[in-house]
Amino acid sequence: MLQKILMIAPTSFFADYGCHVRIWEEMRALQRLGHQLVLTTYHNGDDLPGLEIRRSWDLPWLKRTMVGSSRHKIYLDLALSWRTLRVALAWQPTIIHAHLHEGALIGAVLKRLLRIPLIFDYQGSMTSEMLDHSFLKPHSPFYLPLVTLEQKVNQQADALITSTHNAAYLLRQAGTVKPHRLHTILDCVDTDRFRPFDGSAAWEAQRQKLRAALGIPEGRKIVVYLGLLAPYQGTNILLQAAQILTSRLPAVHFLIMGYPDPVSYQKYAASLGISDKVTLPGRIFYRDAHAYLALGDVAVAPKMSMTEGSGKISNYMAMGLPVVTFETPVSREILGDLGLYAPLGNASALAEQLALALENQSLAQHLGEGGRSRARSAFSWERAAQQFEAIYQTV
Repeated sequence: MLQKILMIAPTSFFADYGCHVRIWEEMRALQRLGHQLVLTTYHNGDDLPGLEIRRSWDLPWLKRTMVGSSRHKIYLDLALSWRTLRVALAWQPTIIHAHLHEGALIGAVLKRLLRIPLIFDYQGSMTSEMLDHSFLKPHSPFYLPLVTLEQKVNQQADALITSTHNAAYLLRQAGTVKPHRLHTILDCVDTDRFRPFDGSAAWEAQRQKLRAALGIPEGRKIVVYLGLLAPYQGTNILLQAAQILTSRLPAVHFLIMGYPDPVSYQKYAASLGISDKVTLPGRIFYRDAHAYLALGDVAVAPKMSMTEGSGKISNYMAMGLPVVTFETPVSREILGDLGLYAPLGNASALAEQLALALENQSLAQHLGEGGRSRARSAFSWERAAQQFEAIYQTV
């Protein structure tokens, strides 16, 4: 049965990072199955072809992309609630598919008003994210009330879908969501676009042109990172690892792509004496991500969060790149034995694993080929869309 799906995304969609990529790829995959979709989101963000997006009131004083926790989100979510209510009443959807806890809270109200099911696309703990962003402290008087609110929101959904089995395990352990309502659909990847360098003359010319545009000297092996720049993403530790590694292997270069505030990380790299070994080009459009990742010899995912997903890893795997990451349940779940792991937060160990991937070519090839094969078999958006469809039918 085809559905009219109202998606709610309380974020500045679209802004070229993991959460947004999941939303976009889900919508495209569900559309290919014949479902109708409308997305409600904040006033700012990029429009995308083929998606019907309804934005909340324009707020001229706030044009920057909202990433993570912010006090601005209080009134942004109120504006989004009003827009979503109007869209829902006019369009009469058959399913509400909400992202993030604020979206699920809005969806819980509409669920009762319209008497239709609510799907919660859970991408991590709300309070854990606030802690990661230093927006909230464990001893704050707001901490326990927010934990209680988060648990109440989790319980409102007819189906709660996590992006990792680890997140589902944590929710089961907490005992706040009924097990039959819990489902897991992993972050997936377009393996036709994200694919290894094929050795063709055209692609080699493109790679050399892009490398020159970025100012990366000839003869250097490249470590690539693509994601948000933030302490909880491990960006500071990655630069510390770069300092350690480049002192040992001078012909290594770090291409660290993403935002916000790459300038502050350029200054940090300069303070470490490695500004000539690091390139921080800022935001990379998702449509171009594969071309930039194709420059890499090894990919790194130093995320520090223990609860959020890590969609960048599946992209790295699809590119056929060996992946170095911190030892976390999420990284281990995605990569299994096909990753190189360092203890969480240990810059020296991260540098050591990166050196192993760069120096041991047979190991790098084994990991890259195995990762590519796993990405193709386990991380297909078509397969994910069919799983979403089955959950819709169940609720």
